[in-house]
Amino acid sequence: MIVILQPNVERDTEEYHSVMEYLSNLPGVSVRVHEERGVEQVLTELYLVGNTKTLEMDDIAVLPGVERVVRVSEEYRILGRHKDDQRPTSFNYNGVHFGQDNLHVFAGLCAVDTPEHVEIMMRTLAEHGQVCTRMGAYKPRTSPYSFQGHGKTCLPYVFELAGKYGIKVIAMEITHESHVDEIHDALHATGNPTGVMLQIGTRNTQNFELLKAVGRQRELPVLLKRGFGITLEESLNAAEYLASEGNSKVIFALRGMKTNMGDPHRNFVDFSHVPVVKRLTRMPVCVDPSHSVGTRDASPDGLLDVMHVTAQGIVAGANMVLADFHPHPTKALVDGPQALQLNELSWFLDDVQIAREAYEKRCARAERRRSSEEA
Repeated sequence: MIVILQPNVERDTEEYHSVMEYLSNLPGVSVRVHEERGVEQVLTELYLVGNTKTLEMDDIAVLPGVERVVRVSEEYRILGRHKDDQRPTSFNYNGVHFGQDNLHVFAGLCAVDTPEHVEIMMRTLAEHGQVCTRMGAYKPRTSPYSFQGHGKTCLPYVFELAGKYGIKVIAMEITHESHVDEIHDALHATGNPTGVMLQIGTRNTQNFELLKAVGRQRELPVLLKRGFGITLEESLNAAEYLASEGNSKVIFALRGMKTNMGDPHRNFVDFSHVPVVKRLTRMPVCVDPSHSVGTRDASPDGLLDVMHVTAQGIVAGANMVLADFHPHPTKALVDGPQALQLNELSWFLDDVQIAREAYEKRCARAERRRSSEEA
């Protein structure tokens, strides 16, 4: 059960103490407090864990300071969609809105290699009106002899260049909880010129201790990639690990399934699950076409496979696209063969917009049908 307090009912208010006193005396029930601090108001949700089936919602709903009460199912208690649940499907971070109702493109370097390439990428994004990017500093690799990223040594110049060109959010994969501290330290040392969205890669989707550690910090949002070799349900429960520790600013990423059934693509594209995740949870959904396809191959119509796959995800309702670009793909230290060239960015963004408009038209048509049926 979730108890949602009225805006700005904070811990030092009489209403808050009254509600907590009542809830703390409920037998067999514990209370977890989750706060979302915006620019103008504080939203507090109280998660009741334990024997909540016998509780009467009306008894709690009439308590002072309570806005509404939601009875939840067992699965995805915090991030899931529940009956009569009107909680928002969005959050704001560093001036950027992320939700199930909009779309952002995170084009950038799969792995940071040189300051020069980072600056070229940032400048090109700014010229195209983009405020988000991807920059890999920590790279988990299958082979221990492969390049595994520059780590914390590259963070200062990446963050400074992001600030110089107005990039507000950088998606950056981490593989250990110490990386969170390194990112925080580098942001602080450079004057917080940008923001970071922590990325949990497919290899760490079931690294539960990492999920707990990342969930305990509530400042930086999290991009969680679906794990390969596990079910969608297991991956969604991994996202719930993050939220159960306090961080519900989570975006769920589909990046293809690891199986040779997808050959010749790198992974079997799973973007048909975009609407499924949006139906089951309140999370915005990201698609990663670069790691799904893994090549720059094109079809006879002149469109790259990666663009076809991107459009499929967006037409299905994706809210974020994670795409590999590089100033000189042949010089990239990681995944160069799948990286798009900078002179293809305008083409890519135009194609994204076409697909988004198609999705919006489909939604409008569905709404007209729904209205006609209700009339």
